[in-house]
Amino acid sequence: MFGLTIDQILYIFQGAIWTIVLSLLGFVGGTVLGLPLAMARAARKRWVSRTASLYVQLIQGIPLPVIMFVVYFGMSIYGYNVSALVAAGMAMTLYSSAFLGEIWKGCLQSVPKTQWEAGECLALTSYQRFVFVILPQALRIAVPPTVGFMVQIVKNTSYSVVIGFIDLTYSAKVINNSTFNPFVVFTLAALIYFAICFPMSVFARRFERRLHRVPE
Repeated sequence: MFGLTIDQILYIFQGAIWTIVLSLLGFVGGTVLGLPLAMARAARKRWVSRTASLYVQLIQGIPLPVIMFVVYFGMSIYGYNVSALVAAGMAMTLYSSAFLGEIWKGCLQSVPKTQWEAGECLALTSYQRFVFVILPQALRIAVPPTVGFMVQIVKNTSYSVVIGFIDLTYSAKVINNSTFNPFVVFTLAALIYFAICFPMSVFARRFERRLHRVPE
């Protein structure tokens, strides 16, 4: 098919599966770290907010391939031999947490202060106000930008090629080196990336329009 055998095409799709796996690892790990980070960034105590801000600025200021290099080779220096998947997952977690933390911090701060005051008038504790009043509203606001960032996570998994992780980009590179047919190989890879990312982009746009729809 277009100069590629069935086995070569299946190899590329196998790389696509690992791309999805790495994306899920990065998003789940980024969520676990990103939500407490968002709360820390929005905290009233300055030292908490500044510490979280320092982490965000540090991670956002380092290119993702460099983070992957540091995690992959840094772990081995200290005697921990980790697989490329584990190292890439850890790097994607650090990267995702910094950006998701900023996204969700903005969503928390976008909830009007009057909502906090309303919860206080109802004699709710700070925990109850956050969980039952602020968080549901912030989550509703956070869905479109979060889904949009998930698209970036999927595309940025291609950087894992620098540590030899067999994702979609790496598998396409291997097949291209054996077939010398870059147009067909990388066009197929691009179409697979599009098939993964486009539905998420459509969902984010539709949900955002629904949020901003004015009731009649």
